Amino acid sequence: MAAKQPAMSPSDLPVTPVLDRASGPRRAEADELLELFREVSGAEPVVWAGRILGFGRYEYRYDSGHGGIAPLLAFAPGPSNHTIYLPTGFAERWPELLEKLGKHRNSKACLYLTRLSSVDRSVLRELLECSLQLTLSDSSVQA
Repeated sequence: MAAKQPAMSPSDLPVTPVLDRASGPRRAEADELLELFREVSGAEPVVWAGRILGFGRYEYRYDSGHGGIAPLLAFAPGPSNHTIYLPTGFAERWPELLEKLGKHRNSKACLYLTRLSSVDRSVLRELLECSLQLTLSDSSVQA
């Protein structure tokens, strides 16, 4: 029997159905985020966990020995908000960027944007660039 694939793993699923999880004005925003993530990462999107668009990938390993792979940058479009995945503790690491970003909510490792029109896109780009730089400096990157 084959080993079970981790929930957070890349797939060959098409990107368009994931983008279509956002509708109306959010669908156009999902396309805009797709281009922004492509530009910042230099990578093409891959569907992870059936609903997340990941760009690039890296290996991680904790002191406990547990490890795996994850996207370098990722977001999930949705019907009520866009979820952007960032390094754990990003709000404490880059509070000055979040202050300038505009309307958002955040958790330990997620940034939630209800409307892209409510945020400063140049600040969002800078936040993604900082996230990518931190991840690359802390990780073993794979193509």
